[in-house]
Amino acid sequence: MLPACTRSQERPARKMATNFLVHEKIWFDKFKYDDAERKFYEQMNGPVTGSSRQENGASVILRDIARARENIQKSLAGSSGPGASSGPSGDHSELVTRIASLEVENQSLRGVVQDLQQAIAKLEARLSVLEKSSPAHRATAPQTQHVSPMRQAEPPTRKAAAAEDDEDDDIDLFGSDEEDDKEAVRLREERLRQYAEKKAKKPALVAKSSILLDVKPWDDETDMAQLEACVRSVQLDGLTWGGSKLVPVGYGIRKLQIQCVVEDDKVGTDLLEEEITKFEEHVQSVDIAAFNKI
Repeated sequence: MLPACTRSQERPARKMATNFLVHEKIWFDKFKYDDAERKFYEQMNGPVTGSSRQENGASVILRDIARARENIQKSLAGSSGPGASSGPSGDHSELVTRIASLEVENQSLRGVVQDLQQAIAKLEARLSVLEKSSPAHRATAPQTQHVSPMRQAEPPTRKAAAAEDDEDDDIDLFGSDEEDDKEAVRLREERLRQYAEKKAKKPALVAKSSILLDVKPWDDETDMAQLEACVRSVQLDGLTWGGSKLVPVGYGIRKLQIQCVVEDDKVGTDLLEEEITKFEEHVQSVDIAAFNKI
């Protein structure tokens, strides 16, 4: 037995749990919903028992077997029936028609080929007639004819005789070939002589060069006029002096810049520098400022 104080404390807790479970009706009323759902389907489809379910499954299997048998019987009846058009017989008839069309086409092609063969035969006959009637064929006809062995031995003798005749024709008793050779040699020598004379009269091209020289004095006291006179006093075969000018260098010193034209095969730059630097009192050095072929 529990004391009175403990009982008084348990009563409020039980009351609270009872109130909580009262609101959770779904757990206690589930069988009601199941019964209602079962009754609804029974009204729609009728009551279903275990034996009826097995009978329904067997009837479905038997029904499928019966349908398969019917389909097999129909297919066999359609393939063997006289009015069936869609089966192997239908395919066979289609194949027969295609073969017949191919035979017709083959016959037409044979006719075309025969016509072409006849046309080619006619062309060959016409060509042979034209070849026989042509002059070239007449000339070569004896070689192509079928002759006896005795006649075939004749052409070599004729060829040998023709070759001897040709050799006899090549022999010139009067020496005409030698005269022709002498005349040809004379004409060739005459033309060579005329060509040599013409080439000798033609003036030969002379290679020339234009040179610009820088002639530097020793100092600013050098007489530049005298320096230019010394430079121009250099006279060589193939040398022609041109214009000149004085160009300032610096610190009052000026250099002489002079132009000249030389023949390459007669005057060289080394010779020209050597002749100008001989004037040691006026000339310090000679440089080539520009060199151009003419």
